[in-house]
Amino acid sequence: MSMERKPVADRVRYSRMSGAELREAFVVGGLFTPGEVKLVHWEAERSIVGSAVPTGAPLRLEAPHQIKAEHFLDRRELGVANLGGAGSVTTDGTRHELAPRDLLYVGRGTRGVEFASADPSKPAFFYLVSHPAHASHPTTLAPAASAETVEIGDAAHASRRTLRRHIHARGVRSCQLVMGITDLASGSVWNTMPPHTHYRRTEIYLYFDLEPGAVVVHVMGPPDESRSLIVGDREAVLSPPWSMHFGAGTSRYAFVWSMGGENQEFEDMRGVAPTELR
Repeated sequence: MSMERKPVADRVRYSRMSGAELREAFVVGGLFTPGEVKLVHWEAERSIVGSAVPTGAPLRLEAPHQIKAEHFLDRRELGVANLGGAGSVTTDGTRHELAPRDLLYVGRGTRGVEFASADPSKPAFFYLVSHPAHASHPTTLAPAASAETVEIGDAAHASRRTLRRHIHARGVRSCQLVMGITDLASGSVWNTMPPHTHYRRTEIYLYFDLEPGAVVVHVMGPPDESRSLIVGDREAVLSPPWSMHFGAGTSRYAFVWSMGGENQEFEDMRGVAPTELR
């Protein structure tokens, strides 16, 4: 298991960054390595994003030395999304079966977390998001079928999509983590349009289900100083509170969105009219 570190870039430094520096600060690539647990610590909200791809023996989530804890979840909570084949997550001896697109919330104080694939030849791809937690909530499975589901956008604007909320104030309870999956309909490419900012939360996008050779153009930054990032399948983008965000793909795609911060209200955002963008 490995964990790298990404410091927070403020909006002043952002305005002077080269394209390579933008990618280094805001794009998380290289996840989902077979047989490994990989973690990235982002200083915003002290977030940890990562992956586990078990292809043989189960993979155990250990506490990296940087968090100074005996167990990974001594002072944290964890969201797990399965983006691959069927698998399971075992927490303190209890086995949770995750079909593709299922999520699992793991509460603070859990001592042991292990990831396994039902069929190592078709491994589970577990995507991980963790934030510090001030209280303990029960570890709870959040299947795709039980998610709060909303249809948004329309085909006329190439933005028809299905938003599923799994971990949120009206669903699976957590301290600060909010997490779900959005699927774009065939023929639609725009996500989060019109765009918005979150002053009280950070957000992380993990794009997946892209067709071979397809990419997503993720637009970020203050509304009056936007920049773009080109991201591929299973790459994540870190979105700080001062940055608006929206994107368009060269084909349909899906993404896991997660938020952490001062509140859990999904609608707590400041909308940005497209005509404001520069």
